[in-house]
Amino acid sequence: MDLELKARVAVVTGASAGIGRGIARVLAQEGAQTVIVSRRVELLEALAGEIERDGGTRPLVVADDLQDREAPARIAQRVFATLDRVDILVNNAGGSRPLPVCALDEAWDEAFAVNFTAVRKMTQAFLPVMQKRRWGRIINITGSLEPRSVNGANAAKAGVHVWAKGLSCDVAKDGITVNCLMPGRIHSEQIDQRMHPSAENQHAYAEANIPVGYFGDPADIAHAVAFLCSPKARYITGQRMYIDGGMHRSI
Repeated sequence: MDLELKARVAVVTGASAGIGRGIARVLAQEGAQTVIVSRRVELLEALAGEIERDGGTRPLVVADDLQDREAPARIAQRVFATLDRVDILVNNAGGSRPLPVCALDEAWDEAFAVNFTAVRKMTQAFLPVMQKRRWGRIINITGSLEPRSVNGANAAKAGVHVWAKGLSCDVAKDGITVNCLMPGRIHSEQIDQRMHPSAENQHAYAEANIPVGYFGDPADIAHAVAFLCSPKARYITGQRMYIDGGMHRSI
């Protein structure tokens, strides 16, 4: 299936590793000009080289820290200095923030800065161009609505879900769709190094919690993102979609 992404311009945050890296690779394989954003420039440059060697258009590398409230404006300025538009924005940057019940305000502020505020500000930086061109795709990589303990990222990403639903209604008339994808246990730095650091632990967790019986790969998220970015997905907006091998229990 041709997803009609050739010559589309796609910005992917958190692209240095894991899910973001997988998304950037798949969008490039589909013919998109990618802009890859992360703090770790050396990993971005390595990814750009891999994409180019695989026959894709070399990505524009933008190194910045989205915890800085001014970063989205800097990123947009850098992008528009080189490219005339952005058609697709994948807000993937973020990370788990387990917190004690009585966590200090500073910890909550940091969790929301990277997991909610950066998403909102990146979207606001690129949305006017999409509206002017009357076409756009915004994908937010979020997380579970079934937390088992206090986590600042879960609260922030729940806010993203509600914000994104409202935004999807406001911009639908402009030909722009807004959707959230909710990964389960996907192989990444956070999962493989922090949460489930051994094959035995992963196997035991999957056996107990994931009906398909195994952890997913970044490509399992990336292919769903590519479809939602396609003109073929024009009638899908305002949605929250689990990609978790059947792990979530709510209906």
